[in-house]
Amino acid sequence: MTATRPPLVPLVGRHVVVEPITPDDLAELHPAIARPEVFAGGWGGGSAAFRADLEGWSAFMRGYLLWGTGNVYGVRLVTDGEPGALVGTTTLADFQLENESAHLGWTAYAPETWGTAVNVETKLLVLGTAFEHGLGRVQIQADAANARSRAAIVKLGATPEGVLRRTQPRADGTWRDTAVYSVLADEWPRVQEGLTARLAAHQQPSRL
Repeated sequence: MTATRPPLVPLVGRHVVVEPITPDDLAELHPAIARPEVFAGGWGGGSAAFRADLEGWSAFMRGYLLWGTGNVYGVRLVTDGEPGALVGTTTLADFQLENESAHLGWTAYAPETWGTAVNVETKLLVLGTAFEHGLGRVQIQADAANARSRAAIVKLGATPEGVLRRTQPRADGTWRDTAVYSVLADEWPRVQEGLTARLAAHQQPSRL
């Protein structure tokens, strides 16, 4: 099967809809993730990159997310079968179709949804469309100092590949080491089964 970039279409689950967004949607996303807790773990370059006001935060997000070259998604809660608030974002990007690979990242959620079904179902939907379109490897990574994100990636079933040292500067000028993980196509059935089981155990995520 030839690898192709997945089309930017809504991915519909029970708890969330993972839907394409554009910079025009940033005002709706702002209340969910323009939060110091989100940036504190290293997202967006860390706490020094945080901007609380809509104008400053939106300017940052226009430069940070890979609009155009990546599949930029918003994560919207489903409440009683109806679409609710945007509570996060994730992106599938860095497509190397000749190598059947891509990178799933730039992921942030409202703190109220941490530990709920939101991330589990989002990963299930986005990884699913990646492998359905012929990708053989999806990379997931985190700031090596972010223990919470690293634990969440391992819990998803991704395989640790190592830590790349001094890969990029954080917003405060310190240098980040990057912990790298991946899921391969032949591992996907196992990972999918685990995510599906975790999803079944979850109750409806917190309402914002």
